[in-house]
Formats: sequence, C-alpha cells, structure tokens
Amino acid sequence: MKKSSVLSWLIILLAISYFIIPLLSTFEFSLRMLRGQYSFEAYRVVFAQAEFQNAFIRSILLALATIVLSILLVVPAAYLVRLRLPSWRSPVEFVTLLPLVIPAIIIVFGYIRMFNSSSWLPLTDSEWTTDLLLTFGYVVLALPYMYRSVDAGLRAIDVKTLTEAAQSLGASGFTILWQVILPNIRSGVLSGSFIAFAIVIGEFTFASLLNRPVFGTYLQLIGANRAYEPSALAIVAFIITWACMGLLQLVGRSRGARPAR
Repeated sequence: MKKSSVLSWLIILLAISYFIIPLLSTFEFSLRMLRGQYSFEAYRVVFAQAEFQNAFIRSILLALATIVLSILLVVPAAYLVRLRLPSWRSPVEFVTLLPLVIPAIIIVFGYIRMFNSSSWLPLTDSEWTTDLLLTFGYVVLALPYMYRSVDAGLRAIDVKTLTEAAQSLGASGFTILWQVILPNIRSGVLSGSFIAFAIVIGEFTFASLLNRPVFGTYLQLIGANRAYEPSALAIVAFIITWACMGLLQLVGRSRGARPAR
C-alpha cells in the first residue's frame, strides 16, 4: 500500500473518531442514570414527561407548517423565475441567501419590534398568533435550502417544453404547476423539506425569544437542571437529524437515477 494511501486513511479515521467518540461518550453517559448498571431510564423519564411530549409535538407541527408554507412560497416563485423572469435569477438568489448572512437573533428582534402587542399587527398577543409568527421565522430560515433544492429540480427538467405542452392541452396555470411541474421536481421539494424539518426541530433562538415551548427550548431548559436526561435528548436530536440526512441522500439518489417525465 502506498504511503499516500495510508496517510489518507489515517486522516479519515481521525476525522471519524473526532465525531464518533464524543457521540459514543454522550450515549454511554445517558445510560448511567441508575448507578451500577446501564439502562435506558433517562430516555424513559424524558419520554414520560408531559412537557417533552408537548414540546416535541409542537415542534413537529411547526415543522410541517413550515414545509407547507415554504413549498407554497418557493415553488411558484422559482418556477416563475425559471420560465418568465430569467434576468431576476441573480437578485432572487441573493435575497434567498440573506437568512444565512443576517443572524437569527437580529431577525427575531425585528419581528418582536414590528409585531409586539403595541404594534399595528400584534402577533405576539396570543399563543396561536405567536406560533404563526414563529412559523414565518422558520420559513425564512429554511428559505436558502428550500429555494436551492427546488431550483436544482427545475434545472433538471425542461420547464418550457412541459409548460407549453400542458398549455396546448388546455391546462390552467394552477394545473400546470400542481400536476405537471411539481411531480417532476418532487425529489427537490422533498430534499428541501427534510432540511427544513431538521432546522425547525433543533432551532432555539426564535423560539426562546418568542417564549414558545418547543423541542429546542426544552432541551436547553432540561440541560440547566438535569444531568443524564440532556444526554438522552442530545442522542434523540442526533438521530432525528441524521434520519433526515439519510432520507435526503435516498431522495438524491432516486433523483439521479430517475429521468424527468
């Protein structure tokens, strides 16, 4: 074996160890809640708590709402830019990158300033309107990833030909978008959706400053008062995130193997 190959494998093993060893240590520590034995007691305690169940269910509902709103916003916009307004592509891409440049804390402070109880649109006055505002914030955070996933799907198909063919058959604009374009970019939409789901599940800044009980804030709260349960929650969060990434890889492979219809 060549020296360069040995060095390459050594670097790979060191990189893997850098990620795996802390994870295994966290998992091992989460099993030591009962002294003198390994058990899943910390996981049982966490899953049995009503606060965890409510926070986790709320996070899932917010994630689903974020995905739906993102699709309704991004798919028509990306389709219109691709088909009718190609000169707008660079400005639109720049706008979608802004959530990566502007810190989340600045965005949420702007929301609080604009939509507090004394503003013209007091979205922080009730729980459901605050959840709505939080969902809008999550849509903004997921925008760069959703837009690029959808745009990549649109670039993989012949949007103009598909649109003209559907129009020649008398299809309306809504029908074209829903029954022709969307099925052909399903892989891109799913890729963006998985990323959006992972972002929402682990997000803390927006939820904390808007005072909403979600999974991210619950993880921080229990981490300040418990020892073993935070480790268990960290493993749960890791599994959820990597499950989303695994599904993303599967979707990406299916997109590469399946030609556009």
